[in-house]
Amino acid sequence: MSSQDDQFQAAAPEPAAPSADDGMTWWYRWLCRIAGVIGGVSCAFAGLWNCVTINPLNIAAGVWMMLNAFVLFLCEAPFCCQFIEFANAVSARADKLRPWQKAAFYCGMAVFPVMLSLTLTTLFGNAIAFATGVLYGLSALGKKGDAISYARIHQQQKQMDEEKLTGSLEGQA
Repeated sequence: MSSQDDQFQAAAPEPAAPSADDGMTWWYRWLCRIAGVIGGVSCAFAGLWNCVTINPLNIAAGVWMMLNAFVLFLCEAPFCCQFIEFANAVSARADKLRPWQKAAFYCGMAVFPVMLSLTLTTLFGNAIAFATGVLYGLSALGKKGDAISYARIHQQQKQMDEEKLTGSLEGQA
């Protein structure tokens, strides 16, 4: 590598690791992966079925759906793409993305063919891929807090507001 490449890599920020800080449990991570694989299968079959027509928009939507299937397999299940040299590298990079980034990418990727050709095949074919994006989006929201800690925070905030109010009233008198 050249010195310019070394400088670029040194200046590039490190992406967040997919460790415990993303808030996803192991079973939820597997649920998202399985939904991605099933969504890829759904997109592939529906895309192939959508291409069997003479309408050019349906063909374009079908090709896009098969591309969606390929991307889902590449990101969520690289073992399905062992014949591609860069499959593990793409999967590793996709694992470093934050859940909200994956959610936006998968949902946007699934909505495009539906906008291109609104048919039942495109709707049902992209539904599971869109659901995968929704699952990642829900994980980006984080875990739900318990009622006791929420009540404690609310009580502390209420006390602080009362102190500010009494302090401003004492300043007026």
